[in-house]
Amino acid sequence: MNSTTIDAPKVARPSQENKLSGNMGVGELVMNVLAFSSPLATVAGTLPVLLMFSGQTAPAIYTLVTLMLLIFSVGFVKMSRSVQGPGGFYSFVTAGLGKPAGLGGAFLALFGYVFIGFFAPSFFGVTLRGFVVNTLNGPDIPWYWYALAITAVTTVLAYNRIDLSAKLLSAVMLLEVAIIIVFDIASFSANGLRAVQEVGFALPSVTDATVGLALLFAVGNFFGFEATVIYRDEVKNPDKTISRATYLAVVGIGLFYALAAWAFIAFLGPENVQAAAESNTVNLFNEAVGALVGKIFADVAMILLITSVLACMLSVQNIAARYSFSLAADHALPSFLGRVHPRHKSPYVSALAVGLIWAVATVVFTILGVSPDALYPIASGSGTFAVLLLMFITSFAVLVYFLRRRSFAPESVWKTIVAPLISVVFLGAITYLAIANYPELIGGSTIMTVIFMTFTFALFAGGIVYALFLRSKRPDIYSRLGRQKVD
Repeated sequence: MNSTTIDAPKVARPSQENKLSGNMGVGELVMNVLAFSSPLATVAGTLPVLLMFSGQTAPAIYTLVTLMLLIFSVGFVKMSRSVQGPGGFYSFVTAGLGKPAGLGGAFLALFGYVFIGFFAPSFFGVTLRGFVVNTLNGPDIPWYWYALAITAVTTVLAYNRIDLSAKLLSAVMLLEVAIIIVFDIASFSANGLRAVQEVGFALPSVTDATVGLALLFAVGNFFGFEATVIYRDEVKNPDKTISRATYLAVVGIGLFYALAAWAFIAFLGPENVQAAAESNTVNLFNEAVGALVGKIFADVAMILLITSVLACMLSVQNIAARYSFSLAADHALPSFLGRVHPRHKSPYVSALAVGLIWAVATVVFTILGVSPDALYPIASGSGTFAVLLLMFITSFAVLVYFLRRRSFAPESVWKTIVAPLISVVFLGAITYLAIANYPELIGGSTIMTVIFMTFTFALFAGGIVYALFLRSKRPDIYSRLGRQKVD
């Protein structure tokens, strides 16, 4: 085989008029990733669920996932320097497994991120409505008006230059992190040093029936660090910024949530934490904060929880818009979605399209009478599974890409073979757990499980079929897939 066919792909560079642009540094890029995980929503909503499954082993589970994703990041960062394009996993899968698989992966990503983001309008609407009515004694406005309002706000922000979103997300994240750190300190202080030491560092047992679900929920808290590559054209000094931001994001998220889990355990007690999380999952954080710091602080935390959802939704919308933009730039989607705003240098049409999808879906489900409480677990769960499946495919693509290059461009065995292989095994196991526990992941019935899981795999297969069709009928478009030139 001629080495020119498997060498590092040359990425097609768009003209300056049709190229995204920004000036984000490491800190702002990390905050974009952190916003995706929505720290307060995670600590108040997801972490109690994880404690329900894992009990006092939650800090160890976060530490294990952090270690595994750091290993994944080794190949991820190495790949980002070899495939220097803003297509994210789309470009990586294309480079490793070919254009058909790459297009299938891009469809998974676009679907996954749009669905993950759609949890936010209904969750925001229900949360803000409850706060206005119960805390502020305000008017009882239906949840869907709040949902449409937040969709409009994030769409306006996503329409503008990425630097505006980055500054807003950085400010909101700093406030959220401060709230959670206060909770951690208050919990540890209230129980004394000996009580904290008694919590220890309990390791999970592989025979525990719920450890799989705990691992699955923990991995979901790290989603979004792919954004470090997606924003390649919108950061300063991409090679250094992307690698530093990726490692900082993974380590920061892991330690941050492990510490928060430890604070919950210190407050509730190692023997009681699992039962307490199971009996009071929804209000566990609010009641703990109220007991430790006072009601006023708990109300402030609730306000920041609402802004946390907004920040998460904005982060997801920015990522989804850039996937749509990349596919449109390659002509795999209608070309108008690939337009760049002349002043903001943002993918403004794709950002508007994502916002419009969320708004229309909110209206449709409202007319159909679907409860918002039923919307966000299905939206976030099905979207999470799609992105997890894509991460597994990407880890395999990274391994294949560097294996193919070893005959003519051998590089570090650890970075190009060992770390990617470990990632394949780990993410393969997590993907299996997601499939086995899919009903719990989406909070749905067997019928819903079959529908959404079948649709997810069909997306990947459909992308492959579409790419093969393009290769046969539209080779000019096929040659562009993956944002690469064909020599």
